[in-house]
Amino acid sequence: MHIDKELDTRGLNCPLPILKAKKALAEMLSGQLLRVVSTDSGSARDFQAFAKQTGNELVNQEIAGADFIHVLKRR
Repeated sequence: MHIDKELDTRGLNCPLPILKAKKALAEMLSGQLLRVVSTDSGSARDFQAFAKQTGNELVNQEIAGADFIHVLKRR
């Protein structure tokens, strides 16, 4: 999977990971992929809701140690 932009939001709590992702996606082209790494345990649920509300596709979510990794595809 080719990631076009990566965002490290470790240590930030809701709503900061979502706000930073929203800003990053606004600067990206349609179809590009954004990878967001977070340590906020609520981020999995938050990114699912964010994708539904904005029309961006949540391509993948995974947990790697203490990190929650989200991949979004720009609409």
